[in-house]
Amino acid sequence: MRLTRVYVAGPLAEGAQIDLPPAGAYHVGRVLRLRPGAPLLVFDGSGGDWQAEIVIAAASSVVVRLGNKIPGTGESPLRVTLVQGLSRSERMDWTLQKAVELGAARIVPVLTARSVVRLDERQAARKREHWRGILISACEQCGRNRIPEIDVPVRLRDYLDEARREGGRYVLAPSAPASLASVASVPARVELLVGPEGGLDDAEVAAAQSSGYVAVRLGPRILRTETASVVALTVLQAMWGDLQ
Repeated sequence: MRLTRVYVAGPLAEGAQIDLPPAGAYHVGRVLRLRPGAPLLVFDGSGGDWQAEIVIAAASSVVVRLGNKIPGTGESPLRVTLVQGLSRSERMDWTLQKAVELGAARIVPVLTARSVVRLDERQAARKREHWRGILISACEQCGRNRIPEIDVPVRLRDYLDEARREGGRYVLAPSAPASLASVASVPARVELLVGPEGGLDDAEVAAAQSSGYVAVRLGPRILRTETASVVALTVLQAMWGDLQ
């Protein structure tokens, strides 16, 4: 039987008794109705899971005792940064969830010419906290032990100007002459730039190419932004990562 996994901000130590965070306590105590003595797994994002046992399961809190640490196995050898054009709330949330499941190590939300969503500084900070919650939930579900990094949204042009040029860099463009799957090989670090609804405009694709990105396509059909991100991450992991 697969054990329930709960994220708890660390550091954690064998033998410690800790309170589960409110969301985890609600899920364990109210939704799953687990009782004292029930086993589960706890992780703090530093790698690996801790075996744990429920000590107290009250109406508003759940306390667990930590046991042995188990080495983590959920991280891909391919470190992918997804530079994702900001899309509408539900689409963006879904994209981030699936990016975690497909092994993305970092996600950079970017504001582009065709981004429908516009955020001020305060809204951007709140969005980042909301997205981090989605990443944590996705890690709990899929077995990852490290929480992917999530940046505060920035303008695409600013990111292209400031980002370090390292590893392989690819931008999705339907008119590109070559497909992502036709790339001969990729280094261990990869950046993948995907546009929002409506895609990137020609000037943005050109700016990305000037910053070292190679334009690639996924196939003969135009995919939605959330579909494109999932398909591209799947291709990367299947050919050069851990979906083999």
